[in-house]
Amino acid sequence: MFDLFHKFHGGVGSLDLLRGLRDSRRKCRPLSLSVHLPSRLRLASCSPLVSVCRCAEIDVYLQRLKYEMGLVGCHLGAGRRVEQFWLTGGTPVIAHLQQLMGDLRKRFDFSESGDHSIEVDLHHTDWATMGLIRDQGFTHVSIGVPDVGVDRDMAVDCYQNPAPIHSLIDAARTFGFRSVNIDLGYGHAWQTPRSFAVKLATLIELEPDRLHVFDYARAPWRYRSANAGAVEAFCSQVDKDTMARICCEQLLEAGYHYIGQGQFVRADDDLAVAQEHGRLHRNCQGFTRHGCCDHVGFGLAAVSQIEHLYVQNTEDLLQYRQQLDAGQLPVWRGWRCEAQDRIRAAVTEHLACDLELDIPAIEARFGLDFREHFASIWPQLQTLHAKGSIELSSRFIGILPAGRLNVDAICDLFDPRPDEAGTAPFDPILDPIFRELNPP
Repeated sequence: MFDLFHKFHGGVGSLDLLRGLRDSRRKCRPLSLSVHLPSRLRLASCSPLVSVCRCAEIDVYLQRLKYEMGLVGCHLGAGRRVEQFWLTGGTPVIAHLQQLMGDLRKRFDFSESGDHSIEVDLHHTDWATMGLIRDQGFTHVSIGVPDVGVDRDMAVDCYQNPAPIHSLIDAARTFGFRSVNIDLGYGHAWQTPRSFAVKLATLIELEPDRLHVFDYARAPWRYRSANAGAVEAFCSQVDKDTMARICCEQLLEAGYHYIGQGQFVRADDDLAVAQEHGRLHRNCQGFTRHGCCDHVGFGLAAVSQIEHLYVQNTEDLLQYRQQLDAGQLPVWRGWRCEAQDRIRAAVTEHLACDLELDIPAIEARFGLDFREHFASIWPQLQTLHAKGSIELSSRFIGILPAGRLNVDAICDLFDPRPDEAGTAPFDPILDPIFRELNPP
């Protein structure tokens, strides 16, 4: 998910979500859905690799999920078409997966031509499990390279050994998944630029369709709990910068395209093709081919996005259960995109997804003078134009090849984060131009 969390606040609650759901029902827009399975429940806990079974806890969580789906479904209406689906948080045992998907299909109409994605845990997924996952209709799979957790030595060993990942990629190809993504973090103290370069080279040899690369210090939400408070776990900034540069050099040389937010894809991947044809979009889950959908999230810390409203569930498991037991939606916080935010969102989405911006179209849509509205950053845009990173005129902004690796930083000029102005979750090239434009 592109980073909006810094804008979320407690002034948005369950009533806002209910109004949004009813509006979605009235307009009958297609849906994208996500379900978050918290990894700390060890959803693959019946694996022989795990000595303690926690199925009772998982059953309780799935019961709450089913109840949440019922509460939301009452306001969305029956049989709504689902174009995209994400299951995040780890590999569930197949019985639980079948139960969950059965509950979802009773309430929603899953499009056979849609994109259905699942994250799998390398420790708890084998060839047979991949086949059973495919049988449940999943078309895209994301494999996380192990992070350092309770057993550091085991994680480092898996990080260095490509065989388990190779096996899952082979399984995905055999069972007909449309794409395989690898999540790869960098910046831990036990990593070095050399070890990272070797690991990345081995992954490239496996030819995944996508690689999502992220800095552990600014990791996606699902990876943050394991790193919270572990300040000593990170390597030096110099080493991290080197790893980011190595990543770009190796992946671009191997023919991958950078589309932003740390996501590299092969030229024939669905996302690359969508970008080439001007049909790539972003929502709260990241890049998508389904920009017309309202997004509804279920489970712990899940995020919903209905037009200009963002709502996030609580990330506290006890509170999640208590709110649902009281018949309430487990909303924690959110954000409503107001007029000025909508202008910035439209500009950044066009630049991020299309790599170009039609200025007169934005002016007509929002009734403004673009150069006047963004007068504070116009000199910075002119600097980028002079350096050959962007094409700039009174009618057009285009991201040139020299600026493509910095597309996130260019977008952040229009909508900077207060804590990290001028930086992005993945700084692939760390261009000196941006150091000049945004001094520390």
